Amino acid sequence: MSTRDKSRIKKKESKRKRPSWDEYFMGLAELAATRSTCLRRQVGAVIVKDKKILTTGYNGAPKGLPHCLDIGCLREKLKIPSGERHELCRAVHAEQNAIAQAAMFGVNIKDSIMYSTTHPCVLCSKLIINSGINEIVIRDSYPDKFSEEMLRQAGVKIKVLEKKKGYKEG
Repeated sequence: MSTRDKSRIKKKESKRKRPSWDEYFMGLAELAATRSTCLRRQVGAVIVKDKKILTTGYNGAPKGLPHCLDIGCLREKLKIPSGERHELCRAVHAEQNAIAQAAMFGVNIKDSIMYSTTHPCVLCSKLIINSGINEIVIRDSYPDKFSEEMLRQAGVKIKVLEKKKGYKEG
């Protein structure tokens, strides 16, 4: 191959934009969300440490139980607003599932980063705080001010990753 051909290839390759690490891991969280069996909101989560994927999770019924896709959503039937009455939801949240996977397989997630397609609810925030996750990168907000306050008090850093624009600190 001539020097001129090599130069053209390098120039072409340099125009290709690779995703940032945050974009890459958020893309994996978004892919995990496609496995969700929730009728209201599809959420995915990925826990990462030192740029290595530790676990993933998505929201759905506990292992072996019927999914909302199959039997319907009680919260929807009762017209319960988003962010309220979590105890009436049969789904295990994506963040909870990712943390449970780590516990089940003995994976240390202390000082890790969680990528989640949605800001965690207060239930997930408590688990995130106690599991030692020290940063969360999210795509979308969630109507839970108590969760935001608890994470702030615990010193868990939150970044909002906007689609195709990078992230802003929240």
